[in-house]
Amino acid sequence: MTWLRARWPRMPRREDMVRNKYLAPIAHRFGRSELWRFTRRSVPRGVALGLFAGFIIPVGQIFLAAFLALPTRANVPVAALVTFLTNPFTLPFWLWVANEVGSFVLKIDSITTGAANAELASGRWSDFGWFQMLEGVGVTAFGFVVLSILSASIGYVVSGFLWRFVVARKWTRRPARRKVVSPAE
Repeated sequence: MTWLRARWPRMPRREDMVRNKYLAPIAHRFGRSELWRFTRRSVPRGVALGLFAGFIIPVGQIFLAAFLALPTRANVPVAALVTFLTNPFTLPFWLWVANEVGSFVLKIDSITTGAANAELASGRWSDFGWFQMLEGVGVTAFGFVVLSILSASIGYVVSGFLWRFVVARKWTRRPARRKVVSPAE
């Protein structure tokens, strides 16, 4: 916790969340200490929820991650921090990736869209000109759903392994306890 607070000094504390006037109806739930502990179970849950919330909606993902952390007993600061993977600067890249993933999963290629565009250009569907725009938006939205599920799953597994690696490394670097010999022996 001290490492994270040193790198992110404006990280909300449990007391700040409890005193927030917008969270007053559910502030007692954010005050539970288990939501703020860094444990081997809560950190991977927080990473998974943060990635899921970051990709599923582009606006307000921090609030979604915090609210999803309540029933799953995930770490709230980690969930909020991981949502910054998707931010306004990286959004164009993630839109392109989501469009490519959606096209790949749905198998939408230029042949399929070319036939659909030829049908639309015939004039019978002239009232539905917005249909082309919705096709791209739907593919991208589906790509974001796939990205949110995949990134949450991979993030959970990777953060669990990293947590175990870091803890095992701490234990190996820990000085060995020496047996204290009493003077009576």
